[in-house]
Formats: sequence, C-alpha cells, structure tokens
Amino acid sequence: MIRIVQSQNAAEVESLLRPSAIRDRATEQKAARIVDRVRADGDRALKEYARTLDRWAGPLEVSRKQIEAGAKKAPAKVRAALSRAAAAIRDVASAQRPREWTLRVAPGVSVEQRVVPLERVGCYVPGGRYPLPSTVLMTAIPARVAGVPEVVMCSPSVDPVILAAAVEAGVDRVFRIGGAHAVAAMAYGTKTVPRVSKIVGPGNRWVSAAKALVASDCPIDFYAGPTEILIVADRGPASWIAADLIAQAEHDPDARAVFITSKAALAREVAEEVGQQMPASGPAAQSLWNHGGIIVTRSMDEAVALANEAAPEHLVVDTDARAERIRNAGAIFVGPWTAQVAGDYAIGSNHTLPTAGVAHVRGGLHTADFVKLVSVQRLTKAGLAAIGDTVTTLARAEGLEGHARSIDIRTADTRSARPRRSSRRPAARKVTR
Repeated sequence: MIRIVQSQNAAEVESLLRPSAIRDRATEQKAARIVDRVRADGDRALKEYARTLDRWAGPLEVSRKQIEAGAKKAPAKVRAALSRAAAAIRDVASAQRPREWTLRVAPGVSVEQRVVPLERVGCYVPGGRYPLPSTVLMTAIPARVAGVPEVVMCSPSVDPVILAAAVEAGVDRVFRIGGAHAVAAMAYGTKTVPRVSKIVGPGNRWVSAAKALVASDCPIDFYAGPTEILIVADRGPASWIAADLIAQAEHDPDARAVFITSKAALAREVAEEVGQQMPASGPAAQSLWNHGGIIVTRSMDEAVALANEAAPEHLVVDTDARAERIRNAGAIFVGPWTAQVAGDYAIGSNHTLPTAGVAHVRGGLHTADFVKLVSVQRLTKAGLAAIGDTVTTLARAEGLEGHARSIDIRTADTRSARPRRSSRRPAARKVTR
C-alpha cells in the first residue's frame, strides 16, 4: 500500500517532495564518451551505436516514402485522434506565439521587435517501453507554428503511430536512432543527420545527461528527469485521485506520484483505492512503492505551501481559489474533471514540462522556445539629441570614455556641418562639339 505520512515528519515529507535523483556520475561519464565519439567520428560512431544500443542495422534515416507508407498502417481511429489532438495543440501554440511590434520611445527614437524562427529544430521522441506519438505532436507542432523551416526527429522507435504523428505534425526528416548518440548527432551534425539549432523533448537519464553535455554548444529546452504528479485536494472521489496517481506512475519506475490533503479519512480512502487499482507489478507499482506517498497536512494552506515548495511537473488542485495561489508548477489542472492525462493528449497545452524543481523558474515547452526575439533600434538626428546626454553621462559613469565620444563626435559634427560659401571660382566647363 502507498505510504501515508504526517506533514510534521519533515524527513518523510522531504523524501517525497524533493526532486528525484536524475544525474549520476557513471551515466554522465558513459554519455560523455558517446557524445565525444559521435562528435569526432560522425556516422561511423552513430552506426555502431545504432547496432549495439538501438539494435538496428538498417539505414539511419527513414525515407519520406517509408514515413508516409508507415503512417498509413496506423489504425484509422488513432490517426483521427492524432488529428484532433494536433488541432488543439496548434490552437494553443498559435496563441502563445510572441507578437511583433514597434514602439516610439521618444520623438525620433523607436524600437522594433522582430520574431525570427530558429532555422532547424531537433525533436527527441522516446521509444523505450511504449511508442509516444503524443510527444511528436507536442514537440514538433509548436516549432511549425513558430515558423521553423525544418523539423527533424530522432527516435529509437518508428512504430506506425509514431510515423503517423510525424506526418500530422509536419516533421520533415525522421532518424531511427535514440539515446545519447541521437542527441550528439543532432547537436553536432554528421553526414547523415543535420546539425540543429535546438534540441527539445524528454528522454531517459542517458538522453538527459547527453542534453546537459551538449547544451553549451546546442541549446536545449530543459534538463528533464522522471515524470511527477502532485495532487492537492480535501475532497474526492478517492477512486479518481488514486487513478490519477497510478496513471502518471506507469510512465517510469522512478516517477513521483504524491497526494497532499488535510483530511486524514480521505488519505486512507485514497491509499486503499491505490492498493485495489494498482497493478501487481510493473513501473506503476515500483514508482508508487519507492517514490509515491500521501502527506496529511494540518491545513490546506500548508498543503498549498508544500506544493509551491515542490514545484512539480504536473499539479492537480481541487479548486480555482487554490490554483490562484500556486506559483511554481509546470502545468496546473483544476477540478476533479480536469484529468491530468487529458493534458497529455488532447487539451492542447504542452505536456513537455520541467521536472526536478525546474518549475521554480520556467513553465513548459511553448512556441516562444522556437523563435528569437530580435530588437531593431532607429534614431533620427533629433532622437540622438534627445537621449545623447543620458548616454554620455552613464558611459562616463562606467569609465567608458570611448562610448561617450561615439555620441559626442556625432553631435559635434552635426553642429559644425553648416554650409560655407566658397571663394573659389568654378572651373570652366569643357564644351564638346
């Protein structure tokens, strides 16, 4: 049965709410060797790792013809569901796109914001336990909405439903590789795999370690670890809460699934439901046994405070009033009908979310992750005159005389640039007959 702890037991509470350990020296050292080899040897290393780690000896790239043929093998019902989910994701991603604008700061002083898409994005799609077509949609569609010209995808699985999702999301190229070697290939490029501007998407600890290693050379979305769900409620139904805990736990044996409530009776009911609903074995059982639990607080105010401290990936709360008090969460799901798993597929908000406390500083993947905001400044002669003294004063306060003189030379030339009468006679014009 899932454990129940009292909020006064600080050590137990910390063990449930602190980020799961997702980095270890042994994994990082091995991932570093893989990354270095792919960076140095390109396709030769990539093909070797594909054979030994992905158990694949065929071509690394899935041809366009193979993508389209494979997609058609996905069940019609699944393809229809992918289409509906994709439409919702596009709607949300479109609303998230940063806008372009021009602002007149002062007479003769203007600033323009341009929204420039990244040139090429790499989407990593896990394929270990199950094919994850939803991850294809969540990573590729915002990139397309942002205007990225080319989207490539790496996955150790090219199941028909993965290929159907790739077609629906507008993925240009698909590579049948996974793990740290796929991340390295996208970060540095090989003869077969093009170098990308940014890598997005979740993965196991090997993928996370590789993303951290390449991040100084190729931007990533964030360092993602095992998935998390935290539920804060003082009302049932207990069976629904238990089902939500189990649903998220089945992703990964290292997943965290925690329920916080001020109602001891509800805590016991949920624990009993978990015991009845939970599979006897598998990732969910391992996750709930090792990383799951229920915290009984002295008040719901304390429950909300603990949730903000935890900054979970997924946070489910029972009322709007409590949701408004949440500052730290990757995504918030409000009310008993807002099942967290609906957000994994069809609500339209992105399910690629920060874990391990990263929600303290950022939210989930969104359209702005795929663009650059470039500022364009323009000054007229009057505009420079209006702000020149501010610039030179601050430049000299910082001891940067050259900065100040860059302004002074312009204003001095402007003052001296007055038309003068010439005393010289114009040269005689040569007439050609």
